[in-house]
Amino acid sequence: MQKTTTRALVAGLALLASSAAWAATEVHFTQPEQFTDVPFDTREREDVLKELTRHVEKLGELLPSGQNLKIDITDVDLAGREIPNLRLGNDIRVLNGQVDWPRIRLHYVLEQNGKVISSGDAALSDMSYLTRSNRYFSNEKLRYEKLMIDDWFSNTFGVKTKRQTRK
Repeated sequence: MQKTTTRALVAGLALLASSAAWAATEVHFTQPEQFTDVPFDTREREDVLKELTRHVEKLGELLPSGQNLKIDITDVDLAGREIPNLRLGNDIRVLNGQVDWPRIRLHYVLEQNGKVISSGDAALSDMSYLTRSNRYFSNEKLRYEKLMIDDWFSNTFGVKTKRQTRK
């Protein structure tokens, strides 16, 4: 019994020690209340920002060990246009594929062992968001924005993003 406990403790310590070498990703939003197009409802807006953060942090895990990525998102314009729905209380997002493509502006800094190895400003957009193949399922929140971020991440950092699989 004591041998099993010792092994589990050693394995846990090894895992903890190796986690310090993992890539870290920080996402910040500059004045999100002034973004071009996020939901009107405060709770929905927070959900969108949390979902974007989760997605970028997940992509950050693909970076090589020891690299840290800091992203400051300065503007978000979601795919489609939000139309307030006073009857049902829930706003409706309408996608028409014309001038409503998703856009995100950001500044990033990539560090390796504390030294900046890459930084810059990026203006992401996907004018053909409705006509191209999308690996995210139709019920996925922010599926067009996630695909656009995946493309930018892959092109900027040379990291292949994974295809989504059904759960």
